[in-house]
Amino acid sequence: MKAYTYIERGKFGWREKPKPEPEDARDAVVRVTLCSICTSDLHIRHGSVPRAVPGITVGHEMVGIVEQVGPEVASVRVGDRVAVNVETFCGECFFCRRGYVNNCTDPAGGWALGCRIDGGQAEYVRVPHADRGLTRIPDTVTDEQALLAGDVLATGFWAARIAEIGREDTVLIIGAGPTGICTLLCVMLKRPKRIIVCEKSPERIRFVREHYPEVSVVEPEACREFVSRNSDHGGADAVLEVAGGDDTFRLAWECARPNAVVVLVALYDKPQLLPLPEMYGKNLTFKTGGVDGCDCAEILRLIEEGRLDTTPLITHRFPLSRIEEAYRIFENRTDGVMKVAVVCEE
Repeated sequence: MKAYTYIERGKFGWREKPKPEPEDARDAVVRVTLCSICTSDLHIRHGSVPRAVPGITVGHEMVGIVEQVGPEVASVRVGDRVAVNVETFCGECFFCRRGYVNNCTDPAGGWALGCRIDGGQAEYVRVPHADRGLTRIPDTVTDEQALLAGDVLATGFWAARIAEIGREDTVLIIGAGPTGICTLLCVMLKRPKRIIVCEKSPERIRFVREHYPEVSVVEPEACREFVSRNSDHGGADAVLEVAGGDDTFRLAWECARPNAVVVLVALYDKPQLLPLPEMYGKNLTFKTGGVDGCDCAEILRLIEEGRLDTTPLITHRFPLSRIEEAYRIFENRTDGVMKVAVVCEE
């Protein structure tokens, strides 16, 4: 099969690879029907993910149909439509038992797909720990509806869960890209008093105003003053930083009220400075790191119930043979792109 592959820093390309087979009794092989491109894929190409292994097939956002299962796989069967979790996890180690599946100590655990082992921008993908890494898609949910459940929507769900959001809170979300919108959708489930989105892109501002008119939108230059005026205690009760820039990192803690929670959802390209003398007395709680993607079954249930809908995010569709064009449009943010759906069956 053809697989879109991390060749070396700065370079992805097509490679011929054998169709994967189960390597462990807990593995499954999935025929990929639909995949997408994540900003994390761009980070790999830019060399910002040191653990990424040259030669691996990239891609960790995908849905498909189970083609083969190992003898110990119990939760899915051949022929099932499934969403693939961004993380593979054993469910048995110290971290998995506490829900910290991103830190699974199994050699194939955590964010492995499309980073340390072959991912899903190909016709087929092998998924370790398939009982936990695959979630059956309900019959009434389409592939496009389920496409983002295993990664960016799981990230937004995790971020909203750990942000300790209450009904009387003002919540600030910095960044209205795909992960930012998924975070917004999951914050809306918490029904806080106010939600403010900070974004500088005119196209993304229009997107938020068109689809979520009940949400306040502000540009970065005016954000600090706007949040102060539109919150009850001089700043946001919870800030979710999804943009991943030097300026947005600073803006996140500046806009937080004292004793607030700041959740850093973004994957940064370089280290960030924590200016503790300037922060002194704000008594902030920072929560950082990668998504713990153990909520996919609940996310798919919410999609089935109509309470989560990410389909407006899918603005462009391409066949797998044109994935390089999809990358170009996605990376350069041209033509109003938010997310691309790549059809792997041609």
